[in-house]
Amino acid sequence: MDYRWHLRQVMATREMFQTTDLLAPLAERDITLSSSQVYRLVTERPERLSLRILMALLDILDCSMDDLIVPVADANTATTPKKKVVGGGSAERIGELRPKRARIAPTDR
Repeated sequence: MDYRWHLRQVMATREMFQTTDLLAPLAERDITLSSSQVYRLVTERPERLSLRILMALLDILDCSMDDLIVPVADANTATTPKKKVVGGGSAERIGELRPKRARIAPTDR
């Protein structure tokens, strides 16, 4: 599973068009983030997010988690066929797991 992060869109529906619009409401909830941290939180998809910050965002924006985070199926895990392994288990296709051979380009001396 993967997800889409919709903080910027939710902020826009609340007429919050600048990332710094979140600084004061977060500070009111005892969450101190730098303007660059808030910028990254709004413009990029966070890989890690504390529950405290998430709950503050939900409170500030008066929205639900479904509004901010939308799960989507990951294209890499959607329908990858599995190869049978001797012994009854299953494994990914081994050819995809092997490293590619490095090519050394000739150097001009």
